Amino acid sequence: MQVYHADSSTDATAHPNQFALLKQRRFAPFFWTQFSGAANDNLFKFSFTVMVTYQLSVSWLPPALAGLVIGALFILPFLLFSATSGQLTDKYPKTAMIRAVKNLEIAIMLLAGYGFFTNNVDVQVPVLLACVFLMGLHSTLFGPVKFAYLPQVLSDAELTGGNGMVEMGTFVAILLGDIVGGLLVAIPEVGHTAVAIGCVGLALVGRWVAQAIPQLPATDPGLKINWNPFTETWRNLKLANSNPVVFRSLLGISWMWFFGAVFLSQFPSFAKEVLHGDEQVATLLLVVFSIGIGTGSLLCEVLSRRHVEIGLVPLGAIGMSVFAIDLYFAARGLPSSEVMGLAAFTARAAHWRVMADLALLSLFAGLYSVPMYALIQLRSQPTHRARIIAANNILNALFMIASSVIAGALLTSGFTIPQIFLFTGIANAVVAAYIFLLVPEYLLRFVAWMLSHCVYRFKVTGDQHIPIAGPAILACNHVSFVDAVLLMAASPRPIVFLMDHRIFQVPVLGWLFRLAKAIPIAPRAEDPVAYEAAFAAAAKVLQEGDLLGIFPEGGLTKDGTLQEFKGGIMKILEAAPVPVIPMALTHLWGSYFSRVEGGTAMAKPFRRGVLNRVGLNVGPAMAADAVQPEALRERVAGLLTCHP
Repeated sequence: MQVYHADSSTDATAHPNQFALLKQRRFAPFFWTQFSGAANDNLFKFSFTVMVTYQLSVSWLPPALAGLVIGALFILPFLLFSATSGQLTDKYPKTAMIRAVKNLEIAIMLLAGYGFFTNNVDVQVPVLLACVFLMGLHSTLFGPVKFAYLPQVLSDAELTGGNGMVEMGTFVAILLGDIVGGLLVAIPEVGHTAVAIGCVGLALVGRWVAQAIPQLPATDPGLKINWNPFTETWRNLKLANSNPVVFRSLLGISWMWFFGAVFLSQFPSFAKEVLHGDEQVATLLLVVFSIGIGTGSLLCEVLSRRHVEIGLVPLGAIGMSVFAIDLYFAARGLPSSEVMGLAAFTARAAHWRVMADLALLSLFAGLYSVPMYALIQLRSQPTHRARIIAANNILNALFMIASSVIAGALLTSGFTIPQIFLFTGIANAVVAAYIFLLVPEYLLRFVAWMLSHCVYRFKVTGDQHIPIAGPAILACNHVSFVDAVLLMAASPRPIVFLMDHRIFQVPVLGWLFRLAKAIPIAPRAEDPVAYEAAFAAAAKVLQEGDLLGIFPEGGLTKDGTLQEFKGGIMKILEAAPVPVIPMALTHLWGSYFSRVEGGTAMAKPFRRGVLNRVGLNVGPAMAADAVQPEALRERVAGLLTCHP
C-alpha cells in the first residue's frame, strides 16, 4: 500500500501551477470523483426543480417555493449528521470513506430513477423529495473527506491552488450538471427517462474513478464515535471555537453559503417571473454563476504567490456586495413580456448587465471562499481537521436553512426577488465588516495585498526561507513607513512587529499597526518601563511559536544606506534563542513612503510614478548562537546587492 503525506516528497516547485496537479495520482482521481458527484447531484436536483417549476402541477408545492423547499431538504442532513460524518472521517481511512459514499450514491440514484420513471405525481414528487434528502446525506458524508483529504496530500504551497481547483471543479460540475439536467428534462416524452439514466450512469462512473484514489492513513484511528448527533454537534462547535481565527473563518464561510443559497435557490423563479425567460434562461443564469465561481477560484493561486493569501477575502466581500446591489438596479426596471427563449433573452442589451452582475458577484465569491477554506485547513489540528470541517458544515446548514426561511418569509410578505438580492448585498457588507473587525488579520492582509499589487510591483526572492511553522525573528532593513506592510504581504504567516513608538502617531498607519498588535518600543532613556515591557512582549511572541519582525537599525534610514544595527536583537535572543531570517527591501528609497535627502516622507504623491518595482530578498536562517549585530548587518547588506 502506498501512502501519501503532504510533507513527504511533494515539492511545490515541481508543479508550476495548479493544473499540474491533474497529472498526479494523489490529486487527479480524487478531483474527478468529487467532480462526478457534484455533477450528478446537480443534474438530479436541477432536473427535479425544473420539473416542479415548469412541468408539474403540485398544489402543496407551488413553483415559487419549489427551489426553497428542495434547497432546505438538501441541507437538512448537514445539520443532523455532520457531527457524525466528521468523526467517521477522522477515525477511518479517507479512501475507504470516499468509496463507501460513492456506493451510497449508486443506491440513491437507483431510487431516483424509479421516481423519474413513474408518471404518478402523488408518488413521483415524494420519492424525488426523499432522494433530495438522501443526496444531502451523501454530501454530508463527503464534505469532511473532501476538505480533510487535501492537506494530507498537498504541501502548504499547493493548498491554495488545490482548493482553487476543487472549487473550480465543483462549480464546473454544477454548471454541466445544471446544463445537462435542464436539457434532458426538457426533451419531450423521454426527458424524465433520460435524466434517470444519466444520474445512475454518473454514479457508476464516480465509483469507478474512486477506486484509483491512493490509500491514506486515518488521522485519529483511536477515536471513539459519539453517535448522539446533538451532543457531538455541540462538542464540534466548541472544538472549533477553541481557535478564534478558525471559528470566525467558519462563520465567514457559512455566511458565503447563506449569500450563495439566496441566489441559487431563486434562479428558476427569477428567470421566470422577473426576466420572463424559459427553462433555458434559468440554465443560463446558473452557467454564468458557475463560470464566475470557477474563475474566481482559479484566480486565487495567481493572486496569492502560492501561499494562503487571506487578503483576497475582503476584496471578494467588496465585489460580492457591489454587484449584488447592482443586480437589483439592473433587474428592477425590466418591462413585462411574453416568455422568452435563450435567443430572445440574450438579444436584449439590458439582460447583459444582469448577466455581468451575476458573473462578477460569483467571481468575487470565489476569491472570498477559497482562501478561507485554505486557512481553516492550515490552522486546524490534523487529528481534528475533519471534525472542524464538520462543524463548518453544521454552521453552513444553519445559515442556508436561515436563508431559505428568510427568503421565503420575504417573498410571502410581498417583497420581490430583486429586492431580496438588494437586501442580501447590503447585509453582506455589514457582516463582512463585522467579521474583519473581529479577525483583523484579514483586513491587514488585504491592505498588504493592495499595497504590493496596486501601489508597487512587489517581487519576493527567497521566500522559501520564511518558516511555515515555529518561532523565528525576521530582521530587515528599514527604508519606509510601509516596510512592515510589505513584509506582511511576503509572509505566509502573521508577523508581530517590534516598532518605534513614534510610528503609531502617523495617521492611518498608526491605526493599522495597532490593529496588527504591533509592539511599540521607546528608547530606554526616554521610557525605561516601556522599553522593558516591549522586550518582554517580544519574547512572549517567540515563546508562543510566532514570527517576530524587527528593524535592527532602530529607525528609518535618512540617506537610503544601511545604518548600524542596534544591540536589541541580542536582548531578544537571550530570552528566546530562535533562528533569525535576514531580509532586505530594495528599490524603496525615494518612493512616496520613504524619506528623500533634504525632504520628508509622504510629501509628494507619485514622485516616482505608479507601480514602481520594489523587491524583498530573503536569506537563509542564521542560528541564534551565530547572530551578532555586525554579522547580521553583513548578511542584510549582501542581500541588498541581490537584484530580484
